[in-house]
Amino acid sequence: MPQTASSVEVSKSFGRFSRQALESPLTITHHGHESLVLLSHAEYLRLKSRDRQVYAIDEVPDDIAEGVRAARARAAAAAFDHEVGPIA
Repeated sequence: MPQTASSVEVSKSFGRFSRQALESPLTITHHGHESLVLLSHAEYLRLKSRDRQVYAIDEVPDDIAEGVRAARARAAAAAFDHEVGPIA
């Protein structure tokens, strides 16, 4: 089964292509150019879970702030301490 289909093919056989997209993403072309990707909801959620959340410094949740405070650099990073000086 193709991993790429034209928008005309998809519109004529949406059921078949939607079932295919449950197994692996399907690239849909329009006038020969890649324009859309049809993928399963589970795959969409997996990809969205990789999004990063950005916070203003005064909005960082307590659990994340505590994790940052508790984090320690690897021993190899000590070779660069002279570049930043002492940290209070």
